[in-house]
Amino acid sequence: MRNQGLVVAIDGPSGAGKSTAGRALAERLGYTYIDTGAMYRALALKAMRSGVSLDSEEGLATLCRASSIELTDGGRKVILDGEDVTSAIRSPETSRASSLVSVHPGVRTEMVARQRELGREGKVVLDGRDIGTAVCPDAEVKFYLDATTPERARRRHDELRAAGAEVTLDAVEEDVRERDYTDTHRAESP
Repeated sequence: MRNQGLVVAIDGPSGAGKSTAGRALAERLGYTYIDTGAMYRALALKAMRSGVSLDSEEGLATLCRASSIELTDGGRKVILDGEDVTSAIRSPETSRASSLVSVHPGVRTEMVARQRELGREGKVVLDGRDIGTAVCPDAEVKFYLDATTPERARRRHDELRAAGAEVTLDAVEEDVRERDYTDTHRAESP
């Protein structure tokens, strides 16, 4: 065990319930919740706003190093360079962009270093797609959550609709399938 407590890693694909379970577990344990996917989403949002190509590993890695990404309020708020972008990073466009941003080894190296630092002392619950294998392979507790693609799409669709997005279930399911393909076929931490 680390200085302050355990590192709990929750892995799984998009829409499987990692964030819901992670937040609830962190709250129950009195731990800090770290939504690693939100960090990639924040970088993707900044890249789109800044005009940095989502294909430019060097440009994205440079942008990442120059960005302040904070998770506050028990992991419920995402602050990018001082701006609350919690709602903005949940759009379908940002979701697709985050999947493209996360394939770049230079970006992953920077993000993984930040995520490891956040978990260094323990007493954290981290969720993502490769937490237990790449970010915190030495985590004391590891979970893998999954659900069928239609169920994950339904969960994501409900989340987007609750946030006011006008999207169809079919479009969300297609997006989930595309993200799954991109995330499982990337060179770094597929």
